[in-house]
Amino acid sequence: MRRMSPDVPLLNDYKQDFFLKRFPQTVLGGPRFKLGYCAPPYIYVNQTVLFLMPWVWGGLGTLLYQLGILEDYYTAVLSGGLMLFAAVIIQFTSLYARNKSVTVERMLTTDILAEEDEHDFTSCAGTETIKFLIPGKKYIANTVLHSFLAGLMCGLGTWYLLPNRISLLYGSTGGTVLLFVFGWMTLCIGEYSLIVNTAAETATFQTQDTYEITPLMRPLYIFLFVSVDLAHRFMVNIPALEQVNQILHILFIFLPFLWALGTLPPPDSLFLWAMEQVLEFGLGGSSMSTHLRLLIMFIISAGTAVTSYFIPSTVGVVLFMTGLGFLLSLNLSDMCLVFKHSVTKHRVGTKSKALPSGSEKQFTWKECLFYIIILVLALIETSLLHHFAGFSQISKNSSQAVVGYVLMILLIILWILREIQSVCIFGIFRNPFYPKDVQTVTLFIEKRTRLVKIGVVRRILLNLVSPFAMIAFLSLDSSLQGLHSVSVSIGFTRAFRMVWQHTENALLETVIVSVVHLLISSTDVWWNRSLDTGIRLLLVGIMRDRLIQFISKLQFAVTVLLASWTEKKRRKSTTTLCILNIVFSPFVLVFIIFSTILSSPLLPLFTLPLFLVGFPRPVQIWPGAVGTAACVCADTVYYEQMVPGLTTALQAAMAAGSLGLLLPGSHYLGRFQDRLIWIMILECGYTYCCINIKGLELQETSCHTAEAQKVDEVFQSAFEQEYSRVCSINEHFGNVLTPYTVLPVKLYSDARNVLSGIIDSHDNLKEFKGDLIKVLVWILLQYCSRRPHVQEVVHKTENKGQASLIILPALNTSPQTQSPEDSDSLTSEILDDWSDDNVFGDEPTIRKGKEEKDQLKVVPGVNFPIPGSVESQGVGEHSVGTVPENSLYKSVILGYPVVDKGKQKDVAYIPLVEFSCSHSHLLRLPEEWTSSCLPNSKMREMSSLFPEEWYQFVLRQLECFHSEENASNVLEEIVKDRVLKDFYVHAVMTCYFSLFGVDNMVPSPGHILRVYSGVLPWSLALDWLTEKPELFQLALKAFRYTLKLMIDKASLGPIEDFKELTNCLEEYETHWYIGLVSDEKWKEAILQEKPYLFSLGYDPNMGVYTGRVLTLQELLIQVGKLNAEAVKGQWANLSWELLYATNDDEERYSIQAHPLLLRNLTVQAADPPLGYPIYSSKPLHIHLY
Repeated sequence: MRRMSPDVPLLNDYKQDFFLKRFPQTVLGGPRFKLGYCAPPYIYVNQTVLFLMPWVWGGLGTLLYQLGILEDYYTAVLSGGLMLFAAVIIQFTSLYARNKSVTVERMLTTDILAEEDEHDFTSCAGTETIKFLIPGKKYIANTVLHSFLAGLMCGLGTWYLLPNRISLLYGSTGGTVLLFVFGWMTLCIGEYSLIVNTAAETATFQTQDTYEITPLMRPLYIFLFVSVDLAHRFMVNIPALEQVNQILHILFIFLPFLWALGTLPPPDSLFLWAMEQVLEFGLGGSSMSTHLRLLIMFIISAGTAVTSYFIPSTVGVVLFMTGLGFLLSLNLSDMCLVFKHSVTKHRVGTKSKALPSGSEKQFTWKECLFYIIILVLALIETSLLHHFAGFSQISKNSSQAVVGYVLMILLIILWILREIQSVCIFGIFRNPFYPKDVQTVTLFIEKRTRLVKIGVVRRILLNLVSPFAMIAFLSLDSSLQGLHSVSVSIGFTRAFRMVWQHTENALLETVIVSVVHLLISSTDVWWNRSLDTGIRLLLVGIMRDRLIQFISKLQFAVTVLLASWTEKKRRKSTTTLCILNIVFSPFVLVFIIFSTILSSPLLPLFTLPLFLVGFPRPVQIWPGAVGTAACVCADTVYYEQMVPGLTTALQAAMAAGSLGLLLPGSHYLGRFQDRLIWIMILECGYTYCCINIKGLELQETSCHTAEAQKVDEVFQSAFEQEYSRVCSINEHFGNVLTPYTVLPVKLYSDARNVLSGIIDSHDNLKEFKGDLIKVLVWILLQYCSRRPHVQEVVHKTENKGQASLIILPALNTSPQTQSPEDSDSLTSEILDDWSDDNVFGDEPTIRKGKEEKDQLKVVPGVNFPIPGSVESQGVGEHSVGTVPENSLYKSVILGYPVVDKGKQKDVAYIPLVEFSCSHSHLLRLPEEWTSSCLPNSKMREMSSLFPEEWYQFVLRQLECFHSEENASNVLEEIVKDRVLKDFYVHAVMTCYFSLFGVDNMVPSPGHILRVYSGVLPWSLALDWLTEKPELFQLALKAFRYTLKLMIDKASLGPIEDFKELTNCLEEYETHWYIGLVSDEKWKEAILQEKPYLFSLGYDPNMGVYTGRVLTLQELLIQVGKLNAEAVKGQWANLSWELLYATNDDEERYSIQAHPLLLRNLTVQAADPPLGYPIYSSKPLHIHLY
């Protein structure tokens, strides 16, 4: 991604024109009065008529009411009926136009985007005109529903805006006229978007409106306003309701502006947000990790509050609230899932499928027993204190006041213990107790021993002491002794649940209420007179949450101002905005307060200091299910491997308090080498927390690198830098990222080395050829000795004295003849790889994207007869020469005798050869590997290279006969078996010949890389090897092992003896995966957590060969907390910019790197399709014990 020049506008020319056409349409609810081309006048006239139609019907009813002809409710029925009739006519007209097929010829234009926007109108009521004006609905059900809602809205709106009604509310003629005129404008906008044409909304939650929810957005808010007026009409003598109705009548005329600015949420977002707010602040719950869990928990929690109201006994109410509050704060879904899994497993009696992600840690009987004991103790404490304690008004000497003092002490202790666990106190001062200069896991674990002990103490105080102390405070309250009321049921249901669901927040709220009680002892004060303790806690909880949001939003706004001012490229254009923000700072503060009250994002338009109030969203921000979408690529596997270990480390850190106060909606950023981990808290409860982990791309774009370097600076200054002062100030306090802690996690470190001087060394390459033969011998012997059938039959052959008979083929069998199609497939792709144009042979061409089985590039050609050789099979119409099927002839060895080609149809004479050892057949090679494809002379020449001593040494080291008493004697007999050795000589040297091609020269570095990548040179043995995929994989593995051996010998020194070489190869086999990064087995090795991985590569920019080594070890991930409001604000702008303004330019301003805001990283972490994380986990449930 290139850096954006200061001359690039926020929107390009096309997007500017598009936005200027779309925004007026949004303001008016759908009419398109600004087009990109000339349209006939009747287009604008028709839209105006359709827009004002509801006002005509409502005006007619209003006139009849004002003249005294109709009552107000009859007026509403008349206007609604007329509008319903008109809506039905409009919808059926649209349906007729869509069903009528009309071919419209379009003029060819060079601008494709303009072509999509233009329409050819033939007449005022033509088909094209109707389809342009009234696009219609996708579903018939919506056609009926929306028409009915249009009539209902017009009737109720007429009733809502009757002049006499408005005059009674305000008593002002001028105000009545204004509200009547602009109120009907609001109604017309709502009606047009519902039944004529729906405008694109700035408040867009879903990327696609599949079920046509968007047309219902504006009518929804109109109905909400009207419902308050209806309640005021039928519920008289409620002054508060009258005041609310007066305020809403004024706000009613400003609804179009709120819709246009995107302040009011769409129905789906409003529904989820409202449930979360009520569940958290009204019922004491938490936001949930999925929408289904949210709905179920909301219903159960609301039912709990309602049920508590009807319980007659005060002790029963307290017990009910305590028990249900504890149970609902647990992770019940996971407990039920594990219980069901255990029952199924026990019933089936076999190992059932693994639990889904997030439930790997099963609940043991100890944990269940722990929860039962806690529940029983809580119920006993509540009942005893409620029944026997005195219930006098709180005073400085009362029991409740004493418990209040205890809670104050607990709050202070827990706050101190929590702040000690992180590297920064308040994000400003460096913690003097945190380990300094931490760079290794061993050093960190050694230095944090005291912090671990402190964390255990904090966990005991938080999970055991604090909840019981707060239960005592609530049980001693006098409000529970009297008659039940709605406020008592709601307030104390929430309070008893908050004790467990959010213990730290509940402790703070209880202490605040207790302090206020002690400071304000007068019963005449409204706080003490009108509110019970439960409602006081509820109000304090709302104020606590909104205060935290206000501080975060204010900090975010200041950061945006500083970011715009310090950015040199756009300082000229942003200076004016910064000055205006300072001058009109009271209005900016109002916007911040308004967004805080709504708990909605503070939206910086284009991430500039131009602030709007975004629409309220649920905590997850995005509509889709968590973890279902990610831009998966080759680097995703590194995050998949990391997540289990990271989850374990997060469990310890969260339980100790190292990550601060855990709140749903909090965001954390982790950093290790080139990896960036985005962690979001979705849900919190008693001893558990639910998170989502995302992995950001590893590719180094300029924007990504700039912000990643800033993240490294923030963490290095906090964790790796020594400070002279005890409490030094955090140098990066203004950044949206605040460092918190480091986590020891088992993951792969990535090291890349330049192999210059090793892979291009003539001496190393010369030794490479000899080592390759040895490695091939070792690989094939290990393969044959470890085959399953070897272990099964090793005992069966011990007592058999007879020798095994085998067929002895000659060394000169030609390869199988190919079909004409195969013979002509000498592709240019392979010729390019192995052409002579590459003089130096050091820039190979590697083709990626194929399966490992297909990595071998075959160059089939015509099989020329080799002197002295005979084809073993006929092709085409010729019959195939066969050997009688007999178990005696199952093993094939070194070739057929020479036979004339014209006599192929006759059965050849096949000599029988015996193994000298009865156990040798257990190590024999597969039959198809023993056929010959090389001339006798070539095979004899190459056989001299076979390392017989090494072959014998490897045979003596085999473990497949170690169970036998005379294993050493058996191995000695096998070593002396010349026939078996000839097998291996033939197979090894044929593979050797296939890997190096026709020329027996010292290979070039380019040759090494090509063969390492599976691109073999053409040779007589190439076709033979390609027909045996398993042998090819073994030969390729041997080649790669040999390369790694060459690098190790050059780096660590030569191999002393055969024993050391064997140990080295066994190390490769056991602890290494040596292959290509693009291989599927590379990913499998990472997920299986192979200790080491190696890959060879080539850097065309530098012209050097590189080696990449991944090492699995426990390393430190640095973690910091992000400003949640900064993330929400930038994501809200991203949603507005892409979904409404369609500004998908890759070089747009809002995606450019900025070290203070971390804009580019924040955009990446958004859910697809707006963001592009390469990994996103399912909701992970962490148990905080």
